[in-house]
Amino acid sequence: MSSSEIELPAHASTERDSSPIAKLAHLIGQAARFNGDLYGLGKGEKAALARLDPDGEIRPHQIAALARALIHAGLEPEGWPPETWRRWALIAHGMALAGHASGFLGYQLCAAEVSESRVTKLLTSRGDAFRQLLPRLLRLLASKEVAPNWHELGGLILAEGRDEEKAEAIRMRIAGRYFSALAHSNNKAA
Repeated sequence: MSSSEIELPAHASTERDSSPIAKLAHLIGQAARFNGDLYGLGKGEKAALARLDPDGEIRPHQIAALARALIHAGLEPEGWPPETWRRWALIAHGMALAGHASGFLGYQLCAAEVSESRVTKLLTSRGDAFRQLLPRLLRLLASKEVAPNWHELGGLILAEGRDEEKAEAIRMRIAGRYFSALAHSNNKAA
């Protein structure tokens, strides 16, 4: 079963389209049409987001690109603690690297032929280990030209370590869809 065969309820789609993650994904994915365009990032800004290290030192031009993107996505980062900045930096960095697609992350991981061990590591890692594995996975997805669903992945990044009940529910949905798609593709191959 592919992610395109599953329909979301209309209200879920509308809520997602107006969420900060959807707005951020649209902004990062949309090329600026002119200098100062509020609906897209310039090549330099997108490159700055793709090159930033969310856990390392973020350079001034990267902070500027990140802050602009977050503000235009409807977020108000000026009072955020450093940890919240790092989480949103990881989301923006990932979007700049791998893009965003509708569908379900578990199916997308299977479509990109991400190994079972890599998916298991991602879903069982916590804290720093999770944050270190994620950029590698995003580069792999980008190399396979499979964009992830940031509603799920972004939700996991925001919940991980803060709201473990929510994070675990997201992990279980991703795992269920990945292993279901994997079993389905193995049955087709047999």
